[in-house]
Amino acid sequence: MSSMNELYSRRATLQRFGTGLGLITLPDLLDAAPNPLAIKQSHFKPKAKHIIHVYLNGGPSQVDTWDYKPRLKEFGGKPLPVSHPTEREVGVALPSPFKFRQYGESGIWCSEVFQKTAAKHADKICVIKSMYANTPNHEQSMRLMNTGDERLSRPSYGAWLTYGLGTENQNLPGYVAMCPGLPVADSSNWRSSFLPGIYQGTYLDTRNETVETLIANIKNSRLSPETQRQQLNLLVKLNRDHQLARTDDPNLEARIQSFELAYRMQMEATDAFDISRETQATQDLYRASTVHGRQLLIARRLIERGVRVVQCFHGDVQPWDTHGDLANGLRNLGSQADAPVAALLTDLEQRGLLNDTLVICGGEFGRTPATEIPIGGGIGTGRDHNHHGFTVWLAGGGVKGGYSYGNTDEFGYRAIEKRTHVHDLHATMLKLMGIDHTKLTYRHSGRDFRLTDVHGHVIDEIIA
Repeated sequence: MSSMNELYSRRATLQRFGTGLGLITLPDLLDAAPNPLAIKQSHFKPKAKHIIHVYLNGGPSQVDTWDYKPRLKEFGGKPLPVSHPTEREVGVALPSPFKFRQYGESGIWCSEVFQKTAAKHADKICVIKSMYANTPNHEQSMRLMNTGDERLSRPSYGAWLTYGLGTENQNLPGYVAMCPGLPVADSSNWRSSFLPGIYQGTYLDTRNETVETLIANIKNSRLSPETQRQQLNLLVKLNRDHQLARTDDPNLEARIQSFELAYRMQMEATDAFDISRETQATQDLYRASTVHGRQLLIARRLIERGVRVVQCFHGDVQPWDTHGDLANGLRNLGSQADAPVAALLTDLEQRGLLNDTLVICGGEFGRTPATEIPIGGGIGTGRDHNHHGFTVWLAGGGVKGGYSYGNTDEFGYRAIEKRTHVHDLHATMLKLMGIDHTKLTYRHSGRDFRLTDVHGHVIDEIIA
C-alpha cells in the first residue's frame, strides 16, 4: 500500500491530474496517434527503396567463388608465405577445386559455384573483394554484419531503416527475416533492441510451406473482420488507459502496434506469401519447390508490395561453414543457391524492380586459403574462418554493374586494396536508401546511437 507521503506528494498529485486530463482526450489521441511505420522523409533522394539481402550464413569461401587466386594452385600442398591468425590452426595452401572464368563484358571472375548468376548478371553486379571484419567467430561477426556491433544487442540495420524511412505498405511488416530454422545468434540478427519494437524484423520459418503455417494464426476463423476491429478498438483503449497512468512504456507501445499490424496483415499477407498465385514458369525459374527458391520468390513478392527490407538466410544455422569436404559441400550449396539467386535478379529486372531494389549477397566473413588442420590430425579438406578478407556483392539499387572493387593479397588471405569494413558497407547501404548514416540517430541511455556508431565511410566509388 502507498504511504500518505507518496500518495499526496506533489509529483503524485500532478501525475494524477495529468492522467485525468489525458483520459478526457483519449478518444482523440487514439484517432490522431501517429503511425510509426508511415513513410518518412529521407535525407536526400534515394537510389534504392528496398533491400533484399541473400545471407549465406556460415561464411562462404571467397577464393572458391568470386575472388580468383591462381597462385594458390602454384603453392598447392605447400606452406603459404603469408599467414594471419584465425580461429584454428591452418596448414598448407589449398587450391580451389572449382573452375574459374571471366563473365560478361566486364570480365568479372567467378567460379562454377555461381556460374548461372555470373553468366546472366555479371554486368549488373558490383563485387567488393576487400571486405573485412573484426573477429573470426560466427556469433560476433553475424551481429556485426546485421547490427553494426559484434558484442552487444543493437538494432539491426533493417530496424534502423524502417525507423528512419517507414514503409510503403501499412498492411505488411516493414522488415521481414526468413530462414529455414534459426541462424547463429538467432533473433539478435533482426532485433530492434532499444528502438521501438514495431521496427523489429518479422521472422518467418520457411520450412513451413503454406501461408497458414508460415505465419501462425494469420486467419481468425471465429470472428468477422468487423467484429475483430471492434474487439481491437476496445483493447487499444484499455491499453492506452493503462499506458496513460504510467510513465512511457516502449514494450506496451510495441504490443499495441503489433496488434494493429497483425490485424492489417490478415488483409494482405495471405496474398503476399502465397506463391501458388505465381505462374508455373515463374515458380520453375526460382526452383520454388526448394526452400531457398521459395523464400527468394516470396522476397520479390514482398518488395513488390512495398516491404522495405527482406533478409533471406540460406539454410539453418551455418551451412556455408565449410571446415571439411569443401569440394562436395560448396558444390552442393552452390546448386541450392545459384539458380534461385540468378532467377531473382532476372525477375526483378523484367518487372522493372531492380533499379530501386538493392540486392546484397554474402556472409559474415570468408575462409582461409590454407587448409584447416583437423582436430586430432589428418589431411585438411576444408577452410577455416577468415575475417581478414572476404567478398560481398551488390546489384541494382544504384550500384555500378560489372564492377570489381578492392582486392585481397595474391592468395586471398587479407584485404589490402581499398579495405572495406562492415561499417563502410552499412554506411553505403544507407546512402543508397537516401540516409546519411551520421544523422540517423536514436537517443538511448543518455547518448545518441547510430548503426555505424562513430565509424563508417561511404564507398562512393561503387555508386552509379
